[in-house]
Amino acid sequence: MGAAMRRIHVGNALSAFGLGFTVPYLYVYVAQVRGLGAMTAGLVLAVFAVAALVVLPFAGRAIVRHGPLPVLLVALVTAAVGAMGLGLAANATAVLLAAVALGAGQAVMQPALATMIVNFSSAETRSRAFATQFFLQNLGLGVGGLIGGHLVDTTRVGSFTLLFAIEAAMFLLLAVIMTTVRMPRSPRIDGAPGQAKGSWKQLLGNRAMVQLCVLGFVLFFACYGQFESGLSAYGVEAAGISTSALGSALAANTAVIVVAQFAVLRFVERQKRSRVIAAVGILWAVAWGVAGYAGLGHGSQAMATAAFVSTYALFGLGEAMLSPTVAPLVADLAPDGMAGQYNSAFALVKQLALAVGPAVGGPLGASLHGPYIVMFLLFSLGISVLAVRLGRQLTPVQNQPSLARRSRVVAQGGAPVESESVVPAT
Repeated sequence: MGAAMRRIHVGNALSAFGLGFTVPYLYVYVAQVRGLGAMTAGLVLAVFAVAALVVLPFAGRAIVRHGPLPVLLVALVTAAVGAMGLGLAANATAVLLAAVALGAGQAVMQPALATMIVNFSSAETRSRAFATQFFLQNLGLGVGGLIGGHLVDTTRVGSFTLLFAIEAAMFLLLAVIMTTVRMPRSPRIDGAPGQAKGSWKQLLGNRAMVQLCVLGFVLFFACYGQFESGLSAYGVEAAGISTSALGSALAANTAVIVVAQFAVLRFVERQKRSRVIAAVGILWAVAWGVAGYAGLGHGSQAMATAAFVSTYALFGLGEAMLSPTVAPLVADLAPDGMAGQYNSAFALVKQLALAVGPAVGGPLGASLHGPYIVMFLLFSLGISVLAVRLGRQLTPVQNQPSLARRSRVVAQGGAPVESESVVPAT
């Protein structure tokens, strides 16, 4: 990869490293260390989602008009101010205002960085670029959380202030690194301001993109939106999982992603994207079945714990399959110059799912154990159905980018070597 892409990936890892320092401990910090209570801590977590939902509809327009780099720099500075504000805030008002800044900055970073990756990659290298981003994000979150857990001390406010200061420093360091990136010339759109105003209408007219957004909502609702809410509540209440075992399950999820990402990538790059997503739906249905055994199978506690950890590991394998599939597909569906708008729309769908998922899954997972498992097992199978329907809306190259590479190699007289490396569609 080029120097610019390397800087983007390093920056991604640094920002994830900073987030890993604080995300696992935010609730404890607000509720207990600052003594502001559980209600304020819950409001802080809700504010993150609300701030994202408010700013993302405008982020896409800003990226289209001004480019991803200026928007990213503003988002990074805003997030750094929010992170430092959280570390210094001593009352509920200050905490909530800082959470607004941090939540808004984090939300805008996602489509801005995704658009930069699109600008510095081709259709052939995009899957690998997004897989690398996802790998480094999980690695950064895991390492940051591990180190942060050794630095934090619930009896000392200063230890948490240090964590938030490190997070703010990571955002600012990423901003400095990004200022050294020289953006390529993106396609100019005649009358860009006018088109930006109507870009939501244009996006909603793209049937494939609308179906992908619906699919994305179900993906994030049925998986990511349950990790730290419904599924963890289910594990504790139904399966009797200890907090240490819950931590092991989350660690297993990250470990599978880090270990399997590039091995999975070699397989995924040769397959139709719709089939990969459909396979993830089936895999996650199996994961929910294993979770059902953990809580409802009446086996030994050791077996229940092993099954619960395996559930998170299976989710991680599915995530590794999705990272080089879904994000590049969003970019490939976007018209020239509109990648920022499409990335922002998909990020908005993701945030909405992450806001609704815990609200629905939390109470179900804690009390209605059987219906909870059945509901999300059916959602996972629904992912497979939606993926198959989406595949009918995609062009052959959108669904399987390796076909374009094969066609070019055939045109250049290299058919025997390249065509053998492509799994033919059946």
